[in-house]
Amino acid sequence: MDKKLLELLVCPVTKGSLLYQRDTQELVSRSARLAYPVRDGIPVLLEVEARTLSDAELEKLHE
Repeated sequence: MDKKLLELLVCPVTKGSLLYQRDTQELVSRSARLAYPVRDGIPVLLEVEARTLSDAELEKLHE
């Protein structure tokens, strides 16, 4: 994921920053508790396409 692109992207729900998770190919919004997929290098920033993060996943992000 291009760092400059990541700096421009925001969560469509909270307008907060996103964190790229390389292992799952997702953009994570901690404040919205959502993970948006990245398909073929293209972020899919649609709330209906996002999955809800569990408490355990959120805690793992803080490590």
